[in-house]
Amino acid sequence: MLRSFAYVMLLSVVFLFGCDQAYAASRIKDIVDIEGVRKNHLVGYGLVVGLNGTGDTLRNSPFTKQSLESMLERLGTNTRDANMETKDAAAVMVTAELPAFAAPGSKLDITVSAFGDAKSLLGGTLMVTPLYGADGNAYVVGQGTVQTGSVSASGGSGSTVLKGVPTAGRIASGGVVEREVQFNLGEMPVVRLTLHNPDFTTARRIADAINAKFPGCAAAENPTIVALTAPRSGDLKSDMVSFITAVEALSVEVDSPAKVVIDEVNGVVVMDDNVRVSTVAIAQGNLTISIQETPAVSQPAPFSQGQTAVVPQSTVKVDEEKGKKLVVLKSGVSLSTLVNGLNALGVSPRDMISILQAIKTAGALQADIQVM
Repeated sequence: MLRSFAYVMLLSVVFLFGCDQAYAASRIKDIVDIEGVRKNHLVGYGLVVGLNGTGDTLRNSPFTKQSLESMLERLGTNTRDANMETKDAAAVMVTAELPAFAAPGSKLDITVSAFGDAKSLLGGTLMVTPLYGADGNAYVVGQGTVQTGSVSASGGSGSTVLKGVPTAGRIASGGVVEREVQFNLGEMPVVRLTLHNPDFTTARRIADAINAKFPGCAAAENPTIVALTAPRSGDLKSDMVSFITAVEALSVEVDSPAKVVIDEVNGVVVMDDNVRVSTVAIAQGNLTISIQETPAVSQPAPFSQGQTAVVPQSTVKVDEEKGKKLVVLKSGVSLSTLVNGLNALGVSPRDMISILQAIKTAGALQADIQVM
C-alpha cells in the first residue's frame, strides 16, 4: 500500500486576470440601473389539465380537487358530491416577470411549476390564470400548452430513465399583459442612477462625465446614487427620456477597491489589478513522505514445528524538493509582478491560495481577501 502525504493539495485550475493598464472605459448604461426601471415579479395559482394520467392524485391533493370543483361550478357543473378520481389535472404555481413599461396586450413567457404529487406536466394545458403583483392587483393573464423540455421513459420491470424536470415548464408568450404599471419617466424632474458596484470614485466620475457635457445636471449623492436633472435649455430641453439616452452613451473608467477572490473548493484565484504588495520574502517547498509496504513470506526451518507467516516490510522515503529559494517582492509591486514572483516559485493554484492568505496575515497585502 502506498500512502503519500504532502504540504500542498491537488492541482486545480486558476484564472488570473491582470493587466498593466488602467481599467477600460465602460458605458454608463452598462454599470448603472435607472431607479424605477425594473422588472416586477408576478405569481398566480392555476390548474393544468389534459395530462395523460400524470396529474395530481385527488385523494392526496385536496387543493386540486377543490379547484376543480370551483372551476366546474363557475362553468355551470356541480360536482360537490361527486367522487372524482381523475389524474389528468394538476395544481400549479405560475410565475412571470413583468418588464418595465410593458403595455397592455403585449405578451411574455410564463413559468409553470407543480406543487402536488403530479409526475409530469408535459403536454398539459394551463387554464386561464391571473398573475398578481406585490400590490395584489392582477397584471397578466396566462394560458397555453406547457412545454417541459424533459424526457422520461419507464419499463415494465420498474426501471426509469428521466432527463430534465417534468414537473416544471414554460409557456412561450403564454402571458398577456392586462394592466400597465404606472410609471411616467418622462415627467420626472429628477432621476437617480444606481451603481451595480457602489464606489465613491466611480460615482464621482459618472457625475463629472455627465456635467462635462450637460453642466450642472448630475450630482453624486453617495457611492450608489447619482441624481440627474434634465437640462432646461438647449436641444434636449426638459425631455428626460432623451437626456437619459444621451447619458447612457457616455463612457467612464470604473474604479473598485483592491480585492482577491478565492474559491478554495475549486482552487480558483481572481485578483484585481489594484492589488499591491509591500516588501515581503516568500519561500515555498513541497515535502512528500512515501510509505511502501511489501508483504514477505517467513518460512520456518525444517522440523522446527513453526508456521509459515506473512510478514509486512515497510520502506519509508522522504523527498524534499530542492532548489526553491526565497523570492523577494519589493514594496508597491503590481499584480503582474506578484503573479510572476509566485510563478517563479512553481506554485500550484492551491499553494497560491495559502501564500496569499499568509501574505495578508503578515500585513503585506494591500487588498481585501474574499473567500467563497
